[in-house]
Amino acid sequence: MSHLKYFNYPGWGDIMAETYSQAVRVGDRIEISGQGGWDPTSGELAADTPAATQIEQAFKNVDITLRHAGASKGWKQVFRVNSYHIPLNDEVIEKMKTEFQKWMPEHRPIWTTIEVPKLGLESMKVEIEVVAHVGE
Repeated sequence: MSHLKYFNYPGWGDIMAETYSQAVRVGDRIEISGQGGWDPTSGELAADTPAATQIEQAFKNVDITLRHAGASKGWKQVFRVNSYHIPLNDEVIEKMKTEFQKWMPEHRPIWTTIEVPKLGLESMKVEIEVVAHVGE
């Protein structure tokens, strides 16, 4: 699998590299693992962090991950989004829509959103994974 290139951003990405990669580049695609609302340097995420705040930070973490893996335009290159939420309600959907408009004002990706009972870290309320196209 030498054609696959794996990436982990500095900080939390490097810490988690013992277990998994933050992103993989396959040809002209970059696929990233689910990003939460944690601090990208330390991975800290306070249990009382509101879902809206976690969503904002998760979008930033997606952008960090994409750029580190070679998507120089970040969210502008995203065509697929999967998001997982605890809980999934109207407030969460509206916040996601707001962030989509902020980060991708010129296009709309395909999007699947799911409510789940638990995510990877105890205090996580959102996890976002994306696929981006980095070719011409």
